[in-house]
Amino acid sequence: MLTRRRCLEASCAALLTSGVVGAQDAFAERRERLAREIERDARATAEYTGRSALAANVMAAIRKVPRHRFVPAQYEAVAYDNRPLPIGEGQTISQPFIVALMTDLAVPKKSDVVLEVGTGSGYQAAVLAECVARVYTIEIVPKLGERAAALLKQLGYSNVETRIGDGYLGWPEAAPFDAVVVTAAPDHVPQPLIDQLRAGGRMVIPVGEQGSGGQDLLVIEKSSDGKTVNRSVLPVRFVPLRRER
Repeated sequence: MLTRRRCLEASCAALLTSGVVGAQDAFAERRERLAREIERDARATAEYTGRSALAANVMAAIRKVPRHRFVPAQYEAVAYDNRPLPIGEGQTISQPFIVALMTDLAVPKKSDVVLEVGTGSGYQAAVLAECVARVYTIEIVPKLGERAAALLKQLGYSNVETRIGDGYLGWPEAAPFDAVVVTAAPDHVPQPLIDQLRAGGRMVIPVGEQGSGGQDLLVIEKSSDGKTVNRSVLPVRFVPLRRER
């Protein structure tokens, strides 16, 4: 009788474990499919971006970060579709290809310190955190910032520091930054962010007013003498960069 009960318990445990592993595998398969779609998009847009393949560390991050944890529960089933999704407060989580491209354009290295303006869901911060030493990320919408901070901590991203505030002003006490990634569109490049960029660093930022003919994704490189060179990469569409009143 005891042997039979132990067998039943073992069978139940195996079934439960199988279910958990199956769920994990399902998400891993979805991330892999998404990664392949991103790689196809990179080849298709290479004429404009100059990148027919994204860096290995960036693609490894895409294959690892659980995007389904960064979207509202009702969107979990489509979390690995290659498209933006609502996250509440009138904001969105960006299309995964754009997240991967912006990360790649920042040329992240393991020793880098990066500023992100517009935490949103926290997904872009997590992808960056997989590639660099430290990420400072600012969100102006308290509910979003607090939610993202809690999730990033829960997922073990101890190299991400969050703040609620006006991202236009940057994070001066943590500057200079090796890269700055802006995930909402101002109508011009904020001077404080240029000032906080290290010589030799890069900023990746969408610029342009909504409804004014579109926005451009820019890469801004800062030389040793403080001068900057801008390059337009792609037409994009981001939510506007909000300011404190």
